Amino acid sequence: PAMAMKLFLALSVHAAAGAQHRDLAHAAANPIRKVVSMLQMMQKKVEAEGEKAEELYEKYLCYCKSSGGALAESIAAAEARAPELVASIEASEGKLAQLKADVETHKTDREAAKAAVAEATAIREKEKAA
Repeated sequence: PAMAMKLFLALSVHAAAGAQHRDLAHAAANPIRKVVSMLQMMQKKVEAEGEKAEELYEKYLCYCKSSGGALAESIAAAEARAPELVASIEASEGKLAQLKADVETHKTDREAAKAAVAEATAIREKEKAA
């Protein structure tokens, strides 16, 4: 019985392979079968692309739902901080104007000091010469 089973199995495999070969040869010979096969392959390809597109859409939808809240929080925080930044800029502009005025005052004082030093030097030179 074991030998008969092995023989039966071998013949079944050979018959299936032969039938598949005949089908392929017949399909190659039949142009309608070629078209049907191409359409079936195209259908499988389109279905696979559709599944992939659906998966990408789901990921994108999840991203949009989850990141929308974080984006809204970020916008609200920035809007709340805007008046603080405006006040800081205005204070800095005021300080800048004050520092520019101080620089001008110091320049004037420096020129006056240079003139006083030059005058004192000239007086000492006259006294030394006399």
